[in-house]
Amino acid sequence: MDSKDRKEQPNVPFQEDNYTHNIRKDGERKLDRRSFMKMMAGAAGVFAVSTLPWGAIAARELTGLDKKTYAKAKIADTSAIKVGEAVEFAYPEKHDSALLVKLGDNEYKAYQNTCTHLKCPVFWSGEKGKLVCPCHHGLYDVQTGIPIAGPPQRPLPEITLETAEGAVYATGVKRYET
Repeated sequence: MDSKDRKEQPNVPFQEDNYTHNIRKDGERKLDRRSFMKMMAGAAGVFAVSTLPWGAIAARELTGLDKKTYAKAKIADTSAIKVGEAVEFAYPEKHDSALLVKLGDNEYKAYQNTCTHLKCPVFWSGEKGKLVCPCHHGLYDVQTGIPIAGPPQRPLPEITLETAEGAVYATGVKRYET
């Protein structure tokens, strides 16, 4: 071969007609688009199935199929509270703060006193005749627990009451209804 033939000769070790000489054909694509989509659909299915138990628990709670029972707890003696005053107590558990307001001679209302907006404490304002959340100036109607001013959108959870033997007792917490 002369030097002229060497210049025309390509510098490729063997003759080929495509440009995939650097890909090993046996393990070329272990995860192509179809396999990737199958894997993603499978992962979504596993995720959906894994959330079913939590969905069942939430559905049972929201539909009221699982009725909760609460212990009867004494809040205060009726003679110890004057009309227009409030008493703070813990119900249904010792860390659940609540508020009892005496509105009339035999008229009482009690609510969990945690604001439904951002969980700030709610206080009774005798001057305003309202339940007040000082964090964002939220006001609640004492008769219904429904917010009447400020950012709260949901009513306060009401505690069911019973008066007997000269005392006021907490007997349960009403379910939130939309």
